Amino acid sequence: MQESLSYKIFKVFNGFILILVIFCTLYPFLNVVAQSFSSEAYINAGKVNLLPKGFNIDTYKTVVADKMFWINYKNTVVYTVVGTVISMFLTTIFAYALSKKRLVGRKYLTLFAVFTMFFNGGLIPNYVLINALGFGNTMWAIVIPGAISIYNMLIMKSFFENMPEELEEAASIDGLNTYGILMKIILPLSKAVIATMILFYSVAHWNSWFPAFLYLDQKELFPVTIYLRNMIAGVTGGVSAGATSADNLTQIAANIKSVTMVLTILPILTIYPFVQKYFVSGVMLGSVK
Repeated sequence: MQESLSYKIFKVFNGFILILVIFCTLYPFLNVVAQSFSSEAYINAGKVNLLPKGFNIDTYKTVVADKMFWINYKNTVVYTVVGTVISMFLTTIFAYALSKKRLVGRKYLTLFAVFTMFFNGGLIPNYVLINALGFGNTMWAIVIPGAISIYNMLIMKSFFENMPEELEEAASIDGLNTYGILMKIILPLSKAVIATMILFYSVAHWNSWFPAFLYLDQKELFPVTIYLRNMIAGVTGGVSAGATSADNLTQIAANIKSVTMVLTILPILTIYPFVQKYFVSGVMLGSVK
């Protein structure tokens, strides 16, 4: 079919808008990477854009040489893996149960879950509760509160509702119980939405810092995001006293934020391409009624 003039104009205009959006999205990240390899003088002068100036890797050497950085990095990996497993387990079984119209009280359970998206107990009651449960200064203070994202649960619930009921009926006739149907029929057919939820939860856990800031007092338990926060705030708890002197910290202060940001987001950027193909399909399939 021959394209009309209006369609050709639309394609050009649409391509221009998409290129502009891509540039606006990539520019901040590329600027941070460029600053992480630039010298302090060029950064302070505002001369660093997309390419490094005054090539410098001293800050990378300083951060990588700090043992506390790697301890906090390991903590982040552990918190992310354990938190994602717990969140996926709870979200999956909750969403699957709510997707069944025969569930008694289904409407009220859904309303109760949605209610928590808008209201919560508040900061101080949550802090008192966490400490009363004995979760203070433990991993559980990070991975248990907020383990279920209601937004993610509703996406999975919608996805499960769209699956043909005949599949479950056939499996039930073959002798599978509810748990067998979920494990052997539903989950293998839900790879797209599961991969999407894993991405959502893992990124959320990896970037989380406020719960650790509230409930953890020991530096050995901090995630790497607290390390980054302390770097930005200029707190000596970020770069341990044995790793660098105060003078050295001042000299690298101009690009130390960029260096820690790059090192922090690197694993997410590495993993994302492998789950990206499931991302769009998982969200769209879970959102179409």
